[in-house]
Amino acid sequence: MGVHGIKAVFFDLDNTLIDTAAAGRRAIEEVINALQSKHHYGEGEARLICDKVQAKLLKECHDPAKMCITDLRISHWEEAIQETMGGEANRDLAAECYFLWKTTRLQHLTLAEDTRDMLTELRKGLRLLLLTNGDKQTQREKIEACACQPYFDAIVVGGEQKEEKPAPSIFRYCCDLLGVQPAECVMVGDSLDTDIQGGLNAGLKATVWLNKTMTTPVDTSPVPHYIISSVLDLPAILQKMEHKINAKLGTDHTAGSNEAH
Repeated sequence: MGVHGIKAVFFDLDNTLIDTAAAGRRAIEEVINALQSKHHYGEGEARLICDKVQAKLLKECHDPAKMCITDLRISHWEEAIQETMGGEANRDLAAECYFLWKTTRLQHLTLAEDTRDMLTELRKGLRLLLLTNGDKQTQREKIEACACQPYFDAIVVGGEQKEEKPAPSIFRYCCDLLGVQPAECVMVGDSLDTDIQGGLNAGLKATVWLNKTMTTPVDTSPVPHYIISSVLDLPAILQKMEHKINAKLGTDHTAGSNEAH
């Protein structure tokens, strides 16, 4: 990458570099099987419990000062089991379900070989930073599970900062870590609300939205600078951006040389 162009790329983690959603589906199936085979629940009951847990995870509001993420998530399972089956709360079964779900999900979080190759290649000319929202413990466990640390110059977890994406402050912190300006950085992620809006809020050079399904969102704001269907399409986008920057510099230089001195 040219001196005048892009110096750093910020990557989101979940469903951008690793397929957290797919790993989560595998984990849910594992719990459903255990509830049926070990605890003799009907398939319908087991699926309903898991559906309720997933709904609770989506609405989750976690304050680490009040409760650790483990206790909170065991409570999700406890409530879901009680709401489905009635009777007394079963904290032991809830804990068993939670830890089975968690360990299975972590086992299936992998950084694909082609993604690793792409990161290695990009890092030859750029600084790379991993920027992920979420609870400190949860995200650090994912980072360790997919062994992505060696591919990045820095890793920033939202749960360890005062504010998460899309707040401009976390992006400024990332820029300071790498010693770069926002106008020299690109944000890549799958969330319009956090990754793209955050990159726009912080005044980054460009935002790249990973839209695997390539479906048009109902609400098109915020508008990303670029859209890709695979993270592996990123190098081509960066090259395109570099050409644009160099072409503009050439035009500016020509305009400058035509001026009267």
